[in-house]
Amino acid sequence: MLIEWGEPRGLGVPESTARLNFTEERREAANRPGRRVLALDGDPAFELSFWCGTCPLLFRRLDGSRQTFSMESERESPTGAPAAPAGTEDRIDEGLVDRFGALLPAGTYVPVLLSVEPRLVVPGREGDYFSDEQVATWGVDQFWGLPEYPHTPYYRTFETPVDASAHFYEFVVPMVPPPWNERERVEQYVERMGRGTVPAAVAVSTLDVCEPGSGSPADHYRHWGLTHFLLDGHHRLEAAATAGRPVRLLSLLALDAGLSGSEEHARLPGLRARPRADRVPSTD
Repeated sequence: MLIEWGEPRGLGVPESTARLNFTEERREAANRPGRRVLALDGDPAFELSFWCGTCPLLFRRLDGSRQTFSMESERESPTGAPAAPAGTEDRIDEGLVDRFGALLPAGTYVPVLLSVEPRLVVPGREGDYFSDEQVATWGVDQFWGLPEYPHTPYYRTFETPVDASAHFYEFVVPMVPPPWNERERVEQYVERMGRGTVPAAVAVSTLDVCEPGSGSPADHYRHWGLTHFLLDGHHRLEAAATAGRPVRLLSLLALDAGLSGSEEHARLPGLRARPRADRVPSTD
């Protein structure tokens, strides 16, 4: 559910001092662009969809994705249990926008507040976008003979048709995989959610629009991928997926960093305000 869609604004710090950067990796050949990556403290943390826009949608975890930006330790009660996270109201928390915006490279961002019910997906298993919807459109990798592999479990939160030739998919990608989470803390959040607590999480997000360039795939259409890279709230997302409960997600959507333009950005609020479709139907 879309709660609030903010106005575009300038956020971030100079690229040289930003802890997170959307950038191009060093080129392997002079006539070929380097990989498009999300870097953390200068180290590639995720490989993103390739620049061409005709390659498959991608968020592949790399060696640099080893830490979160969690504020949970600042919100513990005297007993050591997680206190109620801030920012659970039905409005954008400007304090969180400023705090997490300071981690990002200078650019134009849209603060978005969502209510999501995350579903944890393990690559190669039931519900995996890369083994299912993506293969239906692009087929398997022609060299490896396998689907793309993101090297991390991730969360699916929303799908809807865009129009007859495009579908919208939303993902929440943890900076560290859920098995790294502390079991006791996850269980504490599960218990609190059972009593009605709706915790909050924060992410920086990109919109990539990708479409096969040629060939005759079984299900040819454009894939709109709204990918939220989770900065704060790793235990809360896993707990919500375990309990089947919602969380508030504050997204800082980086308009300058995705494979998309102003026309796609203008359509996002309307798309995200639609009811959730559990599965986008095939166009066959």
